[in-house]
Amino acid sequence: MTNLILGRFIPGNSFIHQLDPRSKLLSMFLFIIIIFWANNVITNFLTFLFTLSLIFLSGIKISFFIKGLRPMIGLILFTTLFQILFTQSGQTVFQLWMIRITNGGLNQAALIFMRFVLIIIFSTLLTLTTTPLSLADAVESLLRPLKPLKVPVHEIGLMLSLSLRFVPTLMDDTTRIMNAQKARGVDFGEGSLIQKIKSVIPILIPLFASSFKRADALATAMEARGYQGGEGRSKYRKLQWTYKDSLSLIVICILGLLLFFLKNR
Repeated sequence: MTNLILGRFIPGNSFIHQLDPRSKLLSMFLFIIIIFWANNVITNFLTFLFTLSLIFLSGIKISFFIKGLRPMIGLILFTTLFQILFTQSGQTVFQLWMIRITNGGLNQAALIFMRFVLIIIFSTLLTLTTTPLSLADAVESLLRPLKPLKVPVHEIGLMLSLSLRFVPTLMDDTTRIMNAQKARGVDFGEGSLIQKIKSVIPILIPLFASSFKRADALATAMEARGYQGGEGRSKYRKLQWTYKDSLSLIVICILGLLLFFLKNR
């Protein structure tokens, strides 16, 4: 549980840390779109090399990302296994009764695996190098054109900020509750599937109770400080777009063009 790094911020002064959070968000959305153009060895190598370059520029160790990927390995492997078993295109590599594995299924599974890993690393890099408050300001700034349509852009940014802020706290609470239940003799790894599901209940109930209690305390603290929404509020933190942010978007666009022309080759 403690290996989950979503929502954690690592202070630094690297090139990635210095970028405007709006450019990071736009770059992430563009990266998620163009990564689906990577469908062969060359394009996947380019995306992998690009992601490694970003990690190097951030000054964060690769081992930290590997540890952070561990909680998601189960979902990634399940998705890739699903592709292997149910994609029947191409020549048969292995067949046992009703199970048939083809080279097309293996290729598709490898693509899905690579996309999952790169997207998780890229989004994790965003949260590791950007404070939750800066991300909230960036979301609010990017959604500002929707404000005339009565879209609550400030409230959306606030909810995102609070959600990212309390992800590590909730994971720490889960670990603390699990350790307390284990000390009382609860075993989460033995028994049938139904027994394992029932063993989760002693975790969920106190976790929900502590979450509601923390949310109520947070609401009370915000009301005591006079919070009444974003209308008429000034900004202490000013977002500044520099040439580095424009350069980062240009690099993403160049990568997208390369992937577009090199796909299916």
